Amino acid sequence: MSSELQVTAHADSIKQEIGIDTNPYFTSLKDGSMSLEAFRRSQEQFYFCVAFFSRPMMALVGRISNASRRLEILRNVVEEHGEFEEAAFHQHTFKSFLQSIGSDIRNLGDQDKQWPETRAFNSSLIGACLLDELEVGIGCMGVIEYCFATISDTIAQGVVDRNWIELKELRHYRIHASIDIRHAQDFFELIEESWLDSNRRMWVDQGLRLGVYLFDRLYTSLYESSQRQQIK
Repeated sequence: MSSELQVTAHADSIKQEIGIDTNPYFTSLKDGSMSLEAFRRSQEQFYFCVAFFSRPMMALVGRISNASRRLEILRNVVEEHGEFEEAAFHQHTFKSFLQSIGSDIRNLGDQDKQWPETRAFNSSLIGACLLDELEVGIGCMGVIEYCFATISDTIAQGVVDRNWIELKELRHYRIHASIDIRHAQDFFELIEESWLDSNRRMWVDQGLRLGVYLFDRLYTSLYESSQRQQIK
């Protein structure tokens, strides 16, 4: 088995161990217990994560000394920015998705509207990518991309099944369901040598675990907060 496949297999085992696919956010979307109002509020908060996500990537680019290896992440940064087409920036396609579920996007992204859940997530990512061991940052970002491919498919299927949106309006989540596995492999390739090095493997493991933990915690917190606000 190649080292790349070993990293991917380890990411799969961590996902299963933490149980991110059975997070209450996704189970409630599937079983119909999440309201459209709660879903909309949580997704408006997720916009802060979408808009921020390329910045930790750029932090990693600046830390990689080998110019050719920077390209693995730079390609992802370019895709996040719609291959240089502004209308296709991922934060813009996500805005379109929010509009399709009834969000008022005029003040979307105002900092005074950000919940601590998304700020904590973003701060953790930039901290890992700037200050931690390089493998920790790369593994963390890579496994988030890896998880988001499945999550995107789950959300897309959930909103269509609930008749909240038509399939043709799901550009953002359809994009990520199809490209994020490849994005994840770009990150995992960068840490394959470290996985084989007994002195560096620990940092790969730490990065993968951190990424799955942060993403799972983010969705759990968004679910809990959106439910509490609905009750008020």
